[in-house]
Amino acid sequence: MRREWWGRGQAGRRCNKKHFCSGPFPSPGGSRQPAAPSAPSGPPAPRPRPPAARGSRGRRSRTRTRTPAPAARGHRSRCTPSPGPLPRTMSLDLPRRCLLMLLVALNLTQGDPVRASRGPLLTCTCKGPGCQGPTCRGTWCTVVLVREEGRHLQEHRGCGNMHPELCWARATDVLNHYCCYSSLCNHNVSLELEALPTPEQPPVESQLPLILGPALGFLVLVVSCALGLWHIRRLQKKHQHLHSELGDSRLILKASEQGDSMLGDFLDSDCTTGSGSGLPFLVQRTVARQVALVECVGKGRYGEVWRGLWHGESVAVKIFSSRDEQSWFRETEIYNTVLLRHDNILGFIASDMTSRNSSTQLWLITHYHEHGSLYDFLQRQTLEPRLALRLAVSAACGLAHLHVEIFGTQGKPAIAHRDLKSRNVLVKSNLQCCIADLGLAVMHSQGSDYLDIGNNPRVGTKRYMAPEVLDEQIRTDCFESYKWTDIWAFGLVLWEITRRTIVNGIVEDYKPPFYDVVPNDPSFEDMKKVVCVDQQTPTIHNRLAADPVLSGVVQMIRECWYPNPSARLTALRIKKTLQKLSNSFEKPKVID
Repeated sequence: MRREWWGRGQAGRRCNKKHFCSGPFPSPGGSRQPAAPSAPSGPPAPRPRPPAARGSRGRRSRTRTRTPAPAARGHRSRCTPSPGPLPRTMSLDLPRRCLLMLLVALNLTQGDPVRASRGPLLTCTCKGPGCQGPTCRGTWCTVVLVREEGRHLQEHRGCGNMHPELCWARATDVLNHYCCYSSLCNHNVSLELEALPTPEQPPVESQLPLILGPALGFLVLVVSCALGLWHIRRLQKKHQHLHSELGDSRLILKASEQGDSMLGDFLDSDCTTGSGSGLPFLVQRTVARQVALVECVGKGRYGEVWRGLWHGESVAVKIFSSRDEQSWFRETEIYNTVLLRHDNILGFIASDMTSRNSSTQLWLITHYHEHGSLYDFLQRQTLEPRLALRLAVSAACGLAHLHVEIFGTQGKPAIAHRDLKSRNVLVKSNLQCCIADLGLAVMHSQGSDYLDIGNNPRVGTKRYMAPEVLDEQIRTDCFESYKWTDIWAFGLVLWEITRRTIVNGIVEDYKPPFYDVVPNDPSFEDMKKVVCVDQQTPTIHNRLAADPVLSGVVQMIRECWYPNPSARLTALRIKKTLQKLSNSFEKPKVID
């Protein structure tokens, strides 16, 4: 009796002792080759279960396939000489494409022409490369799910007549073979493959460097930081000990108050270096030694302004006389206690006390702006409307930043300037303004509801005083009152800018506010008569009304001069209005 099997050392479908079968399988309608003496008719004998068939992958790993030679569809199989026995050991990783073709050739064809079925043939769903129709007939129905390398899952349905041991194979991550024994039982069967094996974890010995390396690095960093902190604390203790010894030394010169100096009013030590600065300002005093004064760029009632060089950079040095030490102290206090870093607020660098020519000088070191004050700039420069708005908008931004209170962990109290004028507004190199001179500033915090006026006997500039200040009706306990006086003064600064603005080729010479009704140095009574009694305001030229943008600025200036302080505009409203007017210049013209 001729037998066919899935050999341990051989592969393919056996025809006789010395030949292998090759070539395509016949179609369902073709003739079937008679088989060797068949088994007796009757119910099929129980299928033997090979001992190592379930879950054994070794047998499949030793199989080899021969690709069928091309032939006409429906041709009978033919035999060729056997190439000899195949090797018994082969690699476990066979090419998946060959495995798929082998399974299709053996199990998923439409019947087996070599071996006759042992029972009634079943009708099965056929779907695969060898199918010639939607169904096929065989002893059992099969479904095969294969994962090919570099491709998606491939599912094939068909029927089989031989090699029932494939039905007992365990599903793997590459192949899952399913058999059933009723008509069309493989139609709605869905198979799944085993999950792909996860890569093996490296041994613990190979992971030790990866774990210990960062841990040791972190430990070294912590130890280094601890040693650095210990070294810094040690140096600080030595420095404090040295200062304590110097404080007790009798070699330090003793100085007493002389003349009208009032430095001793707020210094707690009587030990000085002769400059009157005292021990608390010992560190600040070193800044003056690093600044070289180059030229005097301005003089005022309360001191001089010099251009100096500090570390190769030009700085402005405002030198106060000892009579105005409260203004210096107040401005230093404001710069050091609040966050005033803003593009339109004069940048603060340092303050210092020094002794020159046997006199005490109080220095305030700030950024240097070569154009000087707005007062000086307007005297020598006429303005185009675009430049005039640029100066006005930047000055309004600085005033709005002063007036606003910033809440937060590091916030800023609201500040009122109290001495706003064109001399205290500087012009930067980019033709924007920044506000300077905070010696009379008032601070207010809503959280504590504390109004910090300071202890400064100095008063503001009379020409820029608001009516409520001149007639002494201002509420000194209300912070909003000080902000309203700033708005009155800012309206006068805007009037100075518009006076030097060219409109239709017409421009006026620079003049200070109220130049035509008060003398150059007006008294308190002079300004009170003009502003409070006569209720006069500076005259605005009619040419400004012809410009659509500047006419809006003129209307805003008038709203800054309302006699009722609470009716005046806020700094934020002025800033937004000026920005809106300035943006009208930036809009491109539409060409029809």
